[in-house]
Formats: sequence, structure tokens, C-alpha cells
Amino acid sequence: MTEQQTNNNQRKRLKVIACEVLFREICLCSAYTRNITNLDFMPRGLHDNPDMMRAEVQKKIDETEKGAFDGIVLGYALCSRGMDGIQAKDIPLIIPKAHDCISLFMGSKEKYMKYFTEHPGTYYYTSGWFERLKGMFVERKHQDGLGLGKKFEEYVAKYGEDNARYLIEFENSWVQNYSQITFIDIDFVNFLNYSEEAKKIAKDRNWNYDEIKGDIRLIRKLIDGEWDEDEFLVIPPGHTIVASYDENVMKFK
Repeated sequence: MTEQQTNNNQRKRLKVIACEVLFREICLCSAYTRNITNLDFMPRGLHDNPDMMRAEVQKKIDETEKGAFDGIVLGYALCSRGMDGIQAKDIPLIIPKAHDCISLFMGSKEKYMKYFTEHPGTYYYTSGWFERLKGMFVERKHQDGLGLGKKFEEYVAKYGEDNARYLIEFENSWVQNYSQITFIDIDFVNFLNYSEEAKKIAKDRNWNYDEIKGDIRLIRKLIDGEWDEDEFLVIPPGHTIVASYDENVMKFK
């Protein structure tokens, strides 16, 4: 038995700092793991500002009592470089080697990259994305795209009608990059029927729709402490996560 296998068989006390879109999946894995976990979920909205995400996650790490845990598990991926610059203090950090959370829902970064390459212009949904923050497509009804609705009225009051129309058009311009919605179906939450909402959004946008089976094996391995170097990065105290721009996604320095 290798040293890593021996360590994997030992019960660990872990602090989990994770994006709230992973709430149900991490809670499920925590319920079944032999490890002892303390869960701390961060707002999904931090993804909109990687610098703020980095600062808030680092703050949680810095606040962790020295010696209280065997490791701090990050329920994140590189996430638009939001984890680039995160530093381990007194306790090792563990993070999946993945570009974003879609890999965590699909089961591997390789599976995600294959699908990504074969289906360009795809916007992904999971149940957690619907639950934790109504997605951009859900909040942006058709009237928003026409320059109508509450947000438009607020912009008119602040900036005038011409500027308001420009701002609405600019905010919606990113939609032009997409032509498909893919819903990742995680079996234990499919009774929630969020796939029907995803289908409706695709229909309203006149986009293609696809549905694929998810796999939470990476999340389970993360919580169970099965941190093989092919799929996880273990950052020793005093070291920092940096993007590697290769198949490993990230490394530490």
C-alpha cells in the first residue's frame, strides 16, 4: 500500500469552502464520507468578479484556526482565474484541476473539454445554478432585450433614455456568442425538474437544447480525500495557486 493510499484511509477533518451552486452535491458527499467536514458556502455571484472572489475566499482561508483541520478543500475550479493567487497559510489547500465548475458536474475536465469542443457556443445549466441565483437568461425576459422592464426604467432614471438603451444592449450583447443550452442532469436531484426550465429558455431563445448525464465523482473524491495528482492540486502551507496554462490547469509556487 502506498503512502497516499494509507493517508486516504485515515479519517480527516476538513474545512470545505465552496461555491453555493455545489451545495446539494457537496452536502450529499459530506453525508456519506468517513471524513469530518465543516462546510462554508460562498455566493455564486462572486463569479462575476474574479478579484472579489479571490479576496473573499482568501479571507475565509485566513480566518481558519491553525491546527483545526487537516486540510482546506476548495469547491472551486480555476474559475476565470478567480483562484489564481490564492495562498495556503498554515493548512494545506486542495482544489480540483479544472477550468470551471462544469468539469465538476461532468466528472472530469477531459469530458468537459471534449463536449466543449464538439458543441461550441453552449451555455450550461445545473439545478444548483437555477436554485442559487436565477441565471441571466431567467432574469432577462424578452422585454429586457427590447429595452423594457424594471432595469431599463432604473437606467432611464439614472442615465437618460438613450444611455439606458445603450447599456441594455451592451449587457445583452454577450448572448450573441451562444446558440445552445445544455442541462447537466445530476441523477439524485432530477426530481426537481429544472431541466424543464432550461428547455423553456432554449425555446424562448430559439436555441438548440441538449441534456447530458452529470457525474459527481470529482466532488466525491474531493470530499473523501482521494486527491490523486492527476485530478487534484494539493498546495502546501506557504505556497500559492497559479494558472499553468497547460493540461494541468494550475500549479503552486
